[in-house]
Amino acid sequence: MVGTLRAGLDRWGRHVWAKPVLGLLVTLPFGWLVWAAWANQLGANPAEALIRATGDWTLRFLCVALAVTPLREWLHVPTLARFRRLLGLTAFAYACLHLTAYAWLDMGAEWSDVVADVVKRPFIALGMACWGILLALAITSFNHAVRWLGGRRWRVLHRTVYAAAVLAILHFWWMRSGKNNFAEVWLYAAVLTTLLSMRGFVFYKKMASNA
Repeated sequence: MVGTLRAGLDRWGRHVWAKPVLGLLVTLPFGWLVWAAWANQLGANPAEALIRATGDWTLRFLCVALAVTPLREWLHVPTLARFRRLLGLTAFAYACLHLTAYAWLDMGAEWSDVVADVVKRPFIALGMACWGILLALAITSFNHAVRWLGGRRWRVLHRTVYAAAVLAILHFWWMRSGKNNFAEVWLYAAVLTTLLSMRGFVFYKKMASNA
Protein backbone atom coordinates (compact mmCIF):
# COMPACT_ATOMS: atom_id res chain seq x y z
CA MET A 1 0.00 0.00 0.00
CA VAL A 2 2.71 2.48 1.05
CA GLY A 3 4.89 1.41 -1.86
CA THR A 4 2.07 2.00 -4.30
CA LEU A 5 1.38 5.44 -2.82
CA ARG A 6 5.09 6.29 -2.94
CA ALA A 7 5.39 5.25 -6.58
CA GLY A 8 2.25 7.15 -7.55
CA LEU A 9 3.36 10.36 -5.81
CA ASP A 10 6.83 10.11 -7.32
CA ARG A 11 5.43 9.57 -10.82
CA TRP A 12 3.01 12.45 -10.42
CA GLY A 13 5.69 14.72 -8.96
CA ARG A 14 7.95 14.20 -11.97
CA HIS A 15 5.24 14.88 -14.53
CA VAL A 16 5.73 18.04 -16.58
CA TRP A 17 2.13 19.11 -15.91
CA ALA A 18 2.28 18.57 -12.14
CA LYS A 19 3.17 22.14 -11.22
CA PRO A 20 0.81 23.86 -13.68
CA VAL A 21 -2.09 21.65 -12.54
CA LEU A 22 -1.32 22.32 -8.87
CA GLY A 23 -0.99 26.03 -9.63
CA LEU A 24 -4.46 25.97 -11.16
CA LEU A 25 -5.96 24.00 -8.28
CA VAL A 26 -4.73 26.42 -5.60
CA THR A 27 -6.53 29.31 -7.34
CA LEU A 28 -9.91 27.56 -7.19
CA PRO A 29 -10.85 28.87 -3.71
CA PHE A 30 -10.11 32.42 -4.87
CA GLY A 31 -12.16 31.88 -8.01
CA TRP A 32 -15.05 30.56 -5.97
CA LEU A 33 -14.93 33.58 -3.63
CA VAL A 34 -14.93 35.99 -6.59
CA TRP A 35 -17.92 34.20 -8.10
CA ALA A 36 -19.75 34.05 -4.75
CA ALA A 37 -19.23 37.78 -4.19
CA TRP A 38 -20.44 38.59 -7.72
CA ALA A 39 -23.47 36.28 -7.37
CA ASN A 40 -24.30 37.56 -3.87
CA GLN A 41 -23.81 34.12 -2.35
CA LEU A 42 -21.78 35.14 0.71
CA GLY A 43 -24.67 35.51 3.11
CA ALA A 44 -25.95 38.45 5.11
CA ASN A 45 -22.48 39.84 5.82
CA PRO A 46 -20.33 39.42 2.67
CA ALA A 47 -17.41 41.41 4.09
CA GLU A 48 -17.11 39.19 7.14
CA ALA A 49 -17.49 36.08 4.97
CA LEU A 50 -14.64 37.18 2.70
CA ILE A 51 -12.36 38.07 5.59
CA ARG A 52 -12.95 34.75 7.32
CA ALA A 53 -12.75 32.65 4.15
CA THR A 54 -9.43 34.14 3.07
CA GLY A 55 -8.09 33.62 6.60
CA ASP A 56 -9.25 30.00 6.60
CA TRP A 57 -7.57 29.30 3.26
CA THR A 58 -4.37 30.94 4.45
CA LEU A 59 -4.22 28.54 7.38
CA ARG A 60 -5.13 25.53 5.23
CA PHE A 61 -2.45 26.18 2.65
CA LEU A 62 0.07 26.94 5.39
CA CYS A 63 -0.61 23.50 6.89
CA VAL A 64 -0.34 21.86 3.44
CA ALA A 65 2.98 23.63 2.77
CA LEU A 66 4.30 22.50 6.15
CA ALA A 67 3.27 18.92 5.38
CA VAL A 68 5.53 18.69 2.31
CA THR A 69 8.83 18.08 4.11
CA PRO A 70 7.54 15.52 6.66
CA LEU A 71 5.71 13.60 3.92
CA ARG A 72 8.76 13.74 1.67
CA GLU A 73 10.93 12.32 4.44
CA TRP A 74 8.46 9.72 5.71
CA LEU A 75 7.42 8.45 2.30
CA HIS A 76 10.87 8.85 0.72
CA VAL A 77 9.48 10.84 -2.22
CA PRO A 78 12.02 13.63 -2.85
CA THR A 79 10.05 15.00 -5.81
CA LEU A 80 7.48 16.43 -3.38
CA ALA A 81 10.01 19.18 -2.60
CA ARG A 82 9.23 20.64 -6.04
CA PHE A 83 5.90 21.91 -4.73
CA ARG A 84 6.97 23.40 -1.39
CA ARG A 85 7.70 26.87 -2.77
CA LEU A 86 4.46 27.01 -4.75
CA LEU A 87 2.38 26.01 -1.71
CA GLY A 88 4.22 28.44 0.55
CA LEU A 89 3.68 31.31 -1.87
CA THR A 90 0.04 30.30 -2.17
CA ALA A 91 -0.35 30.57 1.62
CA PHE A 92 1.24 34.04 1.46
CA ALA A 93 -1.04 35.08 -1.41
CA TYR A 94 -4.14 34.14 0.58
CA ALA A 95 -2.68 35.91 3.63
CA CYS A 96 -2.39 39.04 1.45
CA LEU A 97 -6.01 38.62 0.36
CA HIS A 98 -7.00 38.22 4.01
CA LEU A 99 -5.15 41.40 4.98
CA THR A 100 -6.59 43.30 2.00
CA ALA A 101 -10.14 42.17 2.80
CA TYR A 102 -9.72 43.25 6.44
CA ALA A 103 -8.11 46.62 5.60
CA TRP A 104 -10.53 47.46 2.79
CA LEU A 105 -13.86 45.93 3.81
CA ASP A 106 -13.58 46.20 7.59
CA MET A 107 -11.46 49.35 8.01
CA GLY A 108 -12.40 51.25 4.84
CA ALA A 109 -8.76 51.32 3.64
CA GLU A 110 -7.94 53.90 6.32
CA TRP A 111 -4.40 52.85 7.21
CA SER A 112 -4.26 55.05 10.30
CA ASP A 113 -7.29 53.12 11.59
CA VAL A 114 -5.60 49.83 10.70
CA VAL A 115 -2.51 50.79 12.72
CA ALA A 116 -4.69 51.87 15.65
CA ASP A 117 -6.58 48.57 15.44
CA VAL A 118 -3.32 46.61 15.52
CA VAL A 119 -2.30 48.45 18.69
CA LYS A 120 -5.73 48.11 20.31
CA ARG A 121 -6.56 44.47 19.51
CA PRO A 122 -3.90 41.83 20.27
CA PHE A 123 -5.38 39.22 17.92
CA ILE A 124 -4.99 41.65 15.00
CA ALA A 125 -1.36 42.21 16.07
CA LEU A 126 -0.78 38.44 16.01
CA GLY A 127 -2.21 38.25 12.50
CA MET A 128 0.02 41.09 11.32
CA ALA A 129 3.09 39.43 12.86
CA CYS A 130 2.22 36.21 11.02
CA TRP A 131 1.86 38.13 7.75
CA GLY A 132 5.21 39.83 8.34
CA ILE A 133 6.96 36.47 8.71
CA LEU A 134 5.28 35.12 5.58
CA LEU A 135 6.32 38.27 3.70
CA ALA A 136 9.97 37.72 4.67
CA LEU A 137 9.75 34.07 3.60
CA ALA A 138 8.09 34.95 0.28
CA ILE A 139 10.74 37.56 -0.55
CA THR A 140 13.54 35.09 0.19
CA SER A 141 11.92 32.02 -1.39
CA PHE A 142 13.84 32.27 -4.67
CA ASN A 143 17.21 30.79 -5.56
CA HIS A 144 19.15 34.07 -5.61
CA ALA A 145 18.08 34.69 -2.00
CA VAL A 146 19.65 31.37 -0.97
CA ARG A 147 22.93 32.45 -2.55
CA TRP A 148 22.73 35.91 -1.01
CA LEU A 149 21.90 34.75 2.53
CA GLY A 150 23.91 31.55 2.48
CA GLY A 151 22.39 28.13 2.93
CA ARG A 152 22.58 28.01 6.74
CA ARG A 153 21.03 31.45 7.36
CA TRP A 154 18.39 30.79 4.71
CA ARG A 155 17.36 27.55 6.44
CA VAL A 156 17.21 29.25 9.84
CA LEU A 157 15.04 32.02 8.42
CA HIS A 158 12.66 29.62 6.70
CA ARG A 159 12.18 27.57 9.85
CA THR A 160 10.28 30.57 11.20
CA VAL A 161 7.38 29.32 9.09
CA TYR A 162 6.46 27.23 12.14
CA ALA A 163 6.30 30.40 14.22
CA ALA A 164 4.02 31.89 11.56
CA ALA A 165 1.75 28.85 11.81
CA VAL A 166 1.59 29.13 15.61
CA LEU A 167 0.78 32.85 15.35
CA ALA A 168 -1.92 32.09 12.76
CA ILE A 169 -3.56 29.55 15.06
CA LEU A 170 -3.38 31.93 18.04
CA HIS A 171 -4.91 34.66 15.85
CA PHE A 172 -7.69 32.24 14.87
CA TRP A 173 -8.21 31.11 18.48
CA TRP A 174 -8.46 34.67 19.79
CA MET A 175 -10.92 35.57 17.05
CA ARG A 176 -13.10 32.55 17.83
CA SER A 177 -12.95 33.11 21.61
CA GLY A 178 -15.58 35.82 21.32
CA LYS A 179 -18.12 33.22 20.23
CA ASN A 180 -16.63 30.38 22.28
CA ASN A 181 -16.32 28.26 19.12
CA PHE A 182 -13.01 26.40 19.14
CA ALA A 183 -13.72 23.21 17.16
CA GLU A 184 -11.81 24.28 14.04
CA VAL A 185 -9.06 25.86 16.13
CA TRP A 186 -8.33 22.54 17.86
CA LEU A 187 -8.36 20.77 14.49
CA TYR A 188 -5.70 23.08 13.04
CA ALA A 189 -3.71 22.92 16.29
CA ALA A 190 -3.76 19.11 16.11
CA VAL A 191 -2.57 19.18 12.48
CA LEU A 192 0.27 21.56 13.32
CA THR A 193 1.27 19.52 16.38
CA THR A 194 1.37 16.37 14.25
CA LEU A 195 3.51 18.05 11.59
CA LEU A 196 5.91 19.43 14.19
CA SER A 197 6.18 16.01 15.81
CA MET A 198 6.91 14.37 12.44
CA ARG A 199 9.53 17.00 11.63
CA GLY A 200 11.09 16.60 15.07
CA PHE A 201 11.25 12.82 14.71
CA VAL A 202 12.91 13.09 11.29
CA PHE A 203 15.43 15.57 12.70
CA TYR A 204 16.17 13.25 15.63
CA LYS A 205 16.77 10.31 13.26
CA LYS A 206 19.19 12.38 11.19
CA MET A 207 21.09 13.50 14.27
CA ALA A 208 21.22 9.92 15.59
CA SER A 209 22.50 8.56 12.27
CA ASN A 210 25.23 11.23 12.13
CA ALA A 211 26.35 10.64 15.72
